Amino acid sequence: MKWRTLVLFSLAALLLLAGGRPAGMPKAEAAPVWNLTWSDEFNGASGSAPDGGKWGYDLGAGGWGNNELQNYTNRRDNSYLDGSGNLVIKAIKENYNGSAYTSARLLTKGKFNQAYGKFEARIKLPYGQGIWPAFWMLGSNLDQAGWPGAGELDIMEYLGHDTRTVYGTVHGPGYSGAGGISKSYTLPSGSFSDSFHTFSVEWEPTQIRWYVDGNLFHTFNKSQLGAGQTWVFDHSFFMILNLAVGGNWPGYPNASTVFPQTMTVDYVRVYSQGSSPSAPVESGAVYKLINVNSNKALDVYAASTADGANVQIYTDNGTGAQRWQAFAQADGSFTLINPASNKALDAAGAGTADGTNVQIANQNGSAAQKWRITANADGSFKLINVNSGKALDVSSSGTADGTNVQLWTDNGTGAQKWRLVKL
Repeated sequence: MKWRTLVLFSLAALLLLAGGRPAGMPKAEAAPVWNLTWSDEFNGASGSAPDGGKWGYDLGAGGWGNNELQNYTNRRDNSYLDGSGNLVIKAIKENYNGSAYTSARLLTKGKFNQAYGKFEARIKLPYGQGIWPAFWMLGSNLDQAGWPGAGELDIMEYLGHDTRTVYGTVHGPGYSGAGGISKSYTLPSGSFSDSFHTFSVEWEPTQIRWYVDGNLFHTFNKSQLGAGQTWVFDHSFFMILNLAVGGNWPGYPNASTVFPQTMTVDYVRVYSQGSSPSAPVESGAVYKLINVNSNKALDVYAASTADGANVQIYTDNGTGAQRWQAFAQADGSFTLINPASNKALDAAGAGTADGTNVQIANQNGSAAQKWRITANADGSFKLINVNSGKALDVSSSGTADGTNVQLWTDNGTGAQKWRLVKL
């Protein structure tokens, strides 16, 4: 240790022992707490389509503003689940409607969008000259504001001829196209096409941060913008996964480029930032859940213990049908077990659509029986089903005894707010 460093270190230690800290020394701050709001784990049969409740498609050719060569399709040839928990996007060299290549571009537009939070995907990338995959976002007001007025946030872009480097970029008014604000990350060893890597951004009202495998490599602050540049990251965005072939930036395939090429996605997950842990829930404790809108309890119909018995709201009566024992899971979620039946609170058929029925079912450890319990500002909680990313909801905001309980897109209403009362 150099003498100067030793002196400064000793001074800092003395100040801390005296109850102070050196001027300019940062205060310790807790790391952000991220609560899952949406996810797709891509569980499904081999060759099946991605979940249509979560993903749509951009279709066609025409260069996509970058002189790209592919024709995007919604065929299973170009996008499918592999049966091992992955989404595969495949670029194929073939003649198709006047194009020499086909591929796929999936997006959550009109199905899911969010302002701020953590957006993350685990992906194994393709390789080769002219190969251009990306995980990125566009403002949900795109149809009204256009590009770049709506904003573009590129979580990960990659040029297949350089298999060790990815890019994180923002585009907005006054800093779009080649003028986008960008930085790159290069693997210290290995290749992005050899194995899966995790790509994420943490987006706050005045700052965006980019990570690869948890390593911070780019920070963009609102204060960086100058005259003629506008911050447009103050509204919701939707996500895009695509695999392009050719274009102004990556260049074009040549004799060295191997086809087909595949972009394999293990998961996509979206979180919102909380100021406290998911919930002060004690694993093993028994609770009743009181719906804020109706003041009625989460209840098993007719106190049934049968597999598939319906779950409803009902006047709080203290019976076993209204008791739920919480058990913490390794991923931070909880299973809720009805002690009277020893069955779990479950999304019927592992459904993900709005209106999916909620029931009790034999414990099976699936994501359909896992719930993230997240604090609301008013002291209530929302319960988000891990498999669907949707909230435990009282149908039509009903208040009558026997009103059905279902999954529904998280909307912050009283029908999705629950008071947890420990028994």
